Amino acid sequence: MQTAPAFQLRKVAEAHFPTRFGQFRIYGFEGRCEGAVEESVVLARGVLAGPEAPLVRIHSQCLTGDVFHSLRCDCRAQLELALARIAEEDRGLLIYEHQEGRGIGLLNKLRAYELQDQGADTVEANERLGFKADLRGYRMPGEILRFFELTSVRLMSNNPEKIEALERAGVRVAERIPCIAAPLDSTEVYLRTKRTKMGHLLEES
Repeated sequence: MQTAPAFQLRKVAEAHFPTRFGQFRIYGFEGRCEGAVEESVVLARGVLAGPEAPLVRIHSQCLTGDVFHSLRCDCRAQLELALARIAEEDRGLLIYEHQEGRGIGLLNKLRAYELQDQGADTVEANERLGFKADLRGYRMPGEILRFFELTSVRLMSNNPEKIEALERAGVRVAERIPCIAAPLDSTEVYLRTKRTKMGHLLEES
């Protein structure tokens, strides 16, 4: 059995972080594996230790959605749902991964947009550019959860791959909590593709 290459996680910074959703602590992490460097930001709220598993959301960076309010995807809506839920419970973690465009990068994501304008769905567009439908990896979130000494979480996600990745990392997913934004006309094909081609656990619209 092949041993996975060593992964080194380092906390780079930590600070007080007020938001419109309430007070958080913001952390910056750097991960290194076989010469590659990965970065993640974490927003934490409340006392994470306790008998009940805390709420966790693993959110992949989406500049177009999170910053520019794109209506081509549901990313910003999911981000806000997660922050609001963590604030409501007064306890939890949001891990913000720098994996734009399901891991293909910002400019390739815009190239994929161009292909989508010509009729391709998100999976077809990525594949026409020579990529897999989803290139993201979730080893770093597993390491971050270990940093916070969490062995069990309630994961806010619709993506079965995230559940499997955390379980492989030795973190038990005690409960999956759906993170479903209200559908829009502009996201109908996007959400259908997530459900039918990527196996995301979305309610039928």
